[in-house]
Amino acid sequence: MRDAKQLTIGKGSVVATKVKENAIYLIMLGIFIIFAIFLRDKGFLSATNIMNIFRQTAMISIMAVGFTFLLTSAEFDLSIGSIVAFTALIGALVLAKFGIILAVVAAIATGTLIGVINGALVVKARMPSFLATIATMGIIHGFARWITHLQAVPVTNERFTNIFGGGNIGPISTLFIWTIVVVAVGHIVLVKTGFGRKIMAAGGNPIAATFSGINVQNVKWLLFIVMGMIASLAGLLYTGRLHAARYTYGSNDLFTVVAAVVIGGTSIYGGKGTVVGALIGSIILGMINNGLILFGFSVDQQVIFRGVIILIAVALSPKGPKE
Repeated sequence: MRDAKQLTIGKGSVVATKVKENAIYLIMLGIFIIFAIFLRDKGFLSATNIMNIFRQTAMISIMAVGFTFLLTSAEFDLSIGSIVAFTALIGALVLAKFGIILAVVAAIATGTLIGVINGALVVKARMPSFLATIATMGIIHGFARWITHLQAVPVTNERFTNIFGGGNIGPISTLFIWTIVVVAVGHIVLVKTGFGRKIMAAGGNPIAATFSGINVQNVKWLLFIVMGMIASLAGLLYTGRLHAARYTYGSNDLFTVVAAVVIGGTSIYGGKGTVVGALIGSIILGMINNGLILFGFSVDQQVIFRGVIILIAVALSPKGPKE
């Protein structure tokens, strides 16, 4: 009897663990079913609306990959929105005079340089990443406003817009393709490579990681660089999708990126991260925004709702290996 009871308890524990591990997918499915039922007459299930959700969440999903890496290593980058805007402007200005290749190189190189600076402030100057990237956020935002005098930079190059978010391959948006590629690469790096294990170790127990031969500071510095590159890609995609670059791009994205990453299951304490979970978190937020719009909620009410979602996500965030 005792063995049977222990076996039953063991099975229950396994089931509970599986449910907890897959909770994010169940939540997404539940939200989808609720909206599908109550918004069936407002076109929620239409192919056009579903693709719109993916378009609206694409840049968030892409930035969430880089932010997942950083948060897993127990670091933050609060400057990502400013990097998006600034690199978008740099890309658009270069595109107008020198063409696509140099525009892309200039934008990515700018994002990379900012990542190098952010990493240096944290690794070499020993500044907390929260404070360092708040400072660079303000500086970059000021430059973005200054170089264009608050004016948009229009983009008329159709080849650029088709490649970077404004086109389609058959019925599939190029934004969707960019998202899948970045998420797939990010997932493989984090889960299947030695560098991914170093990221987990650097955030989970940096002292033990150092004793095992991992250069924790170099790992974190590289992650800031990767974040800068990914944010600059998001800037190019914004530019391509909206046929212009503006200093306001990304201004509200940090809020949503953090929410997507934490909702997806990445620990705010470091040591535990999931790129696929960040994608699901992004889609959940996209569905919620889309559903609230179809229900007739105002933008202000949507912001309030997202704030509540973040509070809940942080409260339920996994504690990571440290605890």
